Amino acid sequence: MSTDLPHALAAAISRQLESGEPTSFRRVGGGDINLAGVVETSSGDRLFLKWNPAAPVGLFHAEADGLDALRAAADDNVVVPAVRGFGEAEGVSWLLTDYIERGGGRPEGGRHVASEGGQPGWGARLGRGLAAIHRDRGGGFGWSRDNFIGHLPQANAPTEDWASFWRDRRIGPQLRAAAESGHLRGRQLAGLDRLLDRTSEALAGADADGPSLLHGDLWGGNVMEAAAGRAAVYDPAVYRGHREVDLAMSELFGFPGDFLPAYLEVWPVPEAYASHRRDLYQLYYLLAHVNLFGAGYVAPSLAAARRVLAVV
Repeated sequence: MSTDLPHALAAAISRQLESGEPTSFRRVGGGDINLAGVVETSSGDRLFLKWNPAAPVGLFHAEADGLDALRAAADDNVVVPAVRGFGEAEGVSWLLTDYIERGGGRPEGGRHVASEGGQPGWGARLGRGLAAIHRDRGGGFGWSRDNFIGHLPQANAPTEDWASFWRDRRIGPQLRAAAESGHLRGRQLAGLDRLLDRTSEALAGADADGPSLLHGDLWGGNVMEAAAGRAAVYDPAVYRGHREVDLAMSELFGFPGDFLPAYLEVWPVPEAYASHRRDLYQLYYLLAHVNLFGAGYVAPSLAAARRVLAVV
């Protein structure tokens, strides 16, 4: 086993495996927050490991919970890695899942094209598969536990209605954090406070869709093409909310071009999504980026808020 994997972590993984022992390990990119690698075992399994010596308490437990929920709701268009274990070893938090092999499709002109034989590309399959996940509508708005967006806490205690949830559990906490850090002040803060006061008007009618199971952090870094043209999703921040939240996030930082048309073919959205709800939902992620990465995301946050206020 490579010495890049701490001994305590290797031992903890061994205890979690139902069969075989770790035999090899190689590091891979783990994103902005965690370290990551691929573990191969003596029984022939290939597993994906994430670990973090400074993870917030409960980070990987919450992720495992979200993966389990998505996996239970997914149809044949979408693959979600199965959780093999999670825990803490000598102060290092870790998560072990199945490793998903990347598929062979290539983007063309910035858009993911259909596979050979006229079959849907993986982006279209992701759109249809996400619509199926969103049809998992048990329970109310919220989730049974809090979790994280990046490493920021994400509160999920249920509220009586969707607008209250979005105001009190999403926009409000990120806005307060950005103000406390000094990234927002004065007239900037006053404009966003006005938007908070108009949340109910901005989200009028959204409750009619009901609470859907959401991925919660659906950007291009958390999806990929898997084998056989299926779409893989991972790194969730799940809860039950308005399905348009996932669509709005998918449009914020780039996504397979055939995803949204395929989704809308299965389950259309009203005009309010394009006119102002997309901006209001994207505002949460933009404010989270202010708190994660700094002032470079202040201007896009203010622009999104102005567009919503111009309509409502």
